[in-house]
Amino acid sequence: MSKQKFTTLFIVISIVPFMMLIFPFYELGNRATPIVMGLPFSFFWVILWIVITFAALIGLYFVDPDKDGEGDL
Repeated sequence: MSKQKFTTLFIVISIVPFMMLIFPFYELGNRATPIVMGLPFSFFWVILWIVITFAALIGLYFVDPDKDGEGDL
């Protein structure tokens, strides 16, 4: 994967979850019902996007084209 393609992918994966947690997209999950895993849906929505962001960034780490050369000076 080229460095430019990786950078573009990183920006998209970083911005999409952020956008889902602010107005107006947060309105999709801003409800008290249903209760999911004992949490109101709005809390579950926030936790879900945090977990999705974490998993996406871990996945990006493994496809990082510069990952192997970071210790080299």
